[in-house]
Amino acid sequence: MASKIRVKNLYKIFGPHPQQALKMLRSGLSKENLFKKTGHTVGVHNVSFAVQQGEIFVIMGLSGSGKSTLVRCINRLIEPTAGEIYVDEKKITRLPSQELRQLRQKKLAMVFQRFALFPHRTILQNVAYGLEIQGVKKGISENRAQAVLKTVGLKEWSAAYPDQLSGGMQQRVGLARALAVDPDILLMDEPFGALDPLIRKEMQEELMELQEKVHKTIIFITHDLDEALKLGDRIAIMKDGLIDQTGTPEEILIHPATEYVANFVTDVDRSKILRAKNIMIRPTAHVSINDGPRVALRKMKKEALSSIFVLGENRTLCGIVTVERAVEAVKNKETGLQQIVQTDIPTTTPETLIQDLIPVAAAAKVPIAVVNEKKKLLGIIVRVTVLAGLIGGGENNNNVGSSAESGNNVKESARSMDHISDPLPTSITGMG
Repeated sequence: MASKIRVKNLYKIFGPHPQQALKMLRSGLSKENLFKKTGHTVGVHNVSFAVQQGEIFVIMGLSGSGKSTLVRCINRLIEPTAGEIYVDEKKITRLPSQELRQLRQKKLAMVFQRFALFPHRTILQNVAYGLEIQGVKKGISENRAQAVLKTVGLKEWSAAYPDQLSGGMQQRVGLARALAVDPDILLMDEPFGALDPLIRKEMQEELMELQEKVHKTIIFITHDLDEALKLGDRIAIMKDGLIDQTGTPEEILIHPATEYVANFVTDVDRSKILRAKNIMIRPTAHVSINDGPRVALRKMKKEALSSIFVLGENRTLCGIVTVERAVEAVKNKETGLQQIVQTDIPTTTPETLIQDLIPVAAAAKVPIAVVNEKKKLLGIIVRVTVLAGLIGGGENNNNVGSSAESGNNVKESARSMDHISDPLPTSITGMG
């Protein structure tokens, strides 16, 4: 599938002779020595990435990492020194000014940290501004602006002025103004950075809800790791103009590529990021609903389990059988599992956040089954991996790859305790 945005070997060097500085940089001179020798500053250093349609791609880094320079190169508010940028596979790096203006008006909209609203215009007029400069008739532009204000929950404020709105509401107006022109791509440069923490959190939630409705391609700039992990489908972490790592939130948490990234994610509460699919394991033993209690007991004895999952056709989860029920069934000379299978067991989907499984694990007496929409058993989560914090949240991991080791330890620990809830009753000894 073709990328919506593609950036290839992009450089931005600030100074009077950037092309000469570029040659020196490409020849191996470091960024620091280049500045000492020539006074030129490297903003973006050989950056490449691609963004897919409908994706929220977060570019994250500390101040001075080059993230804001990079996003401004994408819409050419800053002209790149070298490299290529493609939108819908059309090279835009050398577009003539008129075509570039059309691109900005119709395909690329930008939302800044500062709201930049016109104080003398109403909220409706602010939102309609982008359509006005496109030459859209007043009636049409105002109707479109009203519709977008309804989408962001500000329709009743259309006649108000910016100074009558809170900071969070003003930022929603800025977002509505960008959406009014119906762009394919939203470039958001630290849009929530000036907001109070509580309002910032609310805006993050609203952006995710809005994205479910509008399905825009979004490049989101932030210096906040929690914000990046919460919003990003994928994240690029920048340092000194370079991209250190690109990946999903889970990939970055579990498999940091560099010491810099590992240090970034050390204190992240992984329970708020990782999902059931990240810590589930494949069950080592199960029985068919058509098996009998003796088969169930034999497998439980072999694996030293006190309970075992019962599956139907196509690995559909029927429930779980405990050793006590199986022993009783054998004593009563019952031949099937249908009568003794326990169906009221904890289940979850692969996408459930670990933090949402904590109360489930606390109340459960058996492992949590991970199933899909057809009730097919995909894996299990042993309760102790949730309750004992084995997913690595809050640990101080100082070595590259330590988060990856933490993720592996979850599964290894789970394997060693697969299905165990209580010790095996001695009554199982000698049972077939």
